[in-house]
Amino acid sequence: MYLPEMFREQRFEALCAFVRVHPLSILVTSSADGLSADYVPMLLSGTEGDCRLRGHVARANPVWKQVAAGAPVLALFSGAQHYVSPNLYPSKRDTGEVVPTWNYSTVQGRGRIEWIQDREWLRGLVGELTNEHERTQAQPWHITDAPPRFLDTMLGAIVGFKIELESLVGKFKASQNRSVRDRGAVRVAFTAEGLAPEVLAEIVRGE
Repeated sequence: MYLPEMFREQRFEALCAFVRVHPLSILVTSSADGLSADYVPMLLSGTEGDCRLRGHVARANPVWKQVAAGAPVLALFSGAQHYVSPNLYPSKRDTGEVVPTWNYSTVQGRGRIEWIQDREWLRGLVGELTNEHERTQAQPWHITDAPPRFLDTMLGAIVGFKIELESLVGKFKASQNRSVRDRGAVRVAFTAEGLAPEVLAEIVRGE
């Protein structure tokens, strides 16, 4: 992706935190059948320079048969986004040299995919995914709450994958190219629209 340096985010901790908040990825693959884009929740684990994404797709999804093991893939994680009108900038009144734009946040991971059908690996993955996304529930659901035979059937209906990452980078386009005064005005306007503080933090940088 086009990535001006002012919008680049490459701190590993920040990227991990972003993926944890926005785990639903678009898995982009290419095969003899063309391009494919599948929505898949993923887990990011490992350390900087040695990290991976893990997830699973339905066995009925042909992507795991169409895309060979070791093929390059792209995982896209999208965060907050919002249109920015030139009318929000105080500098519009000073010079008129402003144009519309869009603020947004995204993280992209590139690597090579490995398909995994081992039941114990899948059980571990599903357990981790469940624990991660149930952690905010008053009474978290665990995979052991499901009858063993049913769970075994469900595990047979999925194919797991692991992507050893060759690159992980974020683009947080958050008005960094505007003056402090313009950024402040955008933040005030977005706050008035009811955007939550965590959303504002992603799409409008402070001083």
